[in-house]
Amino acid sequence: MVEWSQAENIRTIRAAILHQLKYKQPTDLAVLSQIILQHAESPEFFIQKSIGWALREYAKTDAEWVQKFVSTHNLMPLSNREALKNIKK
Repeated sequence: MVEWSQAENIRTIRAAILHQLKYKQPTDLAVLSQIILQHAESPEFFIQKSIGWALREYAKTDAEWVQKFVSTHNLMPLSNREALKNIKK
């Protein structure tokens, strides 16, 4: 999937970001982080939405990890908002 994340096509990049969406505990956080950070500053709406979606879904498994990731990386506002949408403060 890392190869897919380097594609020109937005749909292929989205697939790379979302491919672990339902993995829960077996999520490869190194791969997830690498792909997200590679596209963190993308101005593309659907890329930002996908980043937030992937993080929001993983937050159901490990909310603390997602909060820490979001606070230590410079993500676009849409990605931040979507990632933290269901995390209680």
